[in-house]
Amino acid sequence: EIVNVAMGKPDGKQAKPGKSVTMKYVGKLQSGKIFDQTKGNATFRFRLGVGEVIKGWDVGVDGMRVGDKRRLVIPPAMAYGKKGIKGAIP
Repeated sequence: EIVNVAMGKPDGKQAKPGKSVTMKYVGKLQSGKIFDQTKGNATFRFRLGVGEVIKGWDVGVDGMRVGDKRRLVIPPAMAYGKKGIKGAIP
């Protein structure tokens, strides 16, 4: 599920597969517990659509523009699978 929370500039640079994307994020479980996040002025950078991140990010970030904010609800099959990550993501 992709929910647009805030829209940036309509003419802003758009995230496209193969291009580098820089963002801030908060990773939460359905319970609301935060399992990962960028902190302070830190950002996270990756190339979109080439498998550097979970599939849910490659799909959910595609098409965003500078300043956009989205909430991504990512199913296990597009994240860490049924096993999760021991001690962090069930």
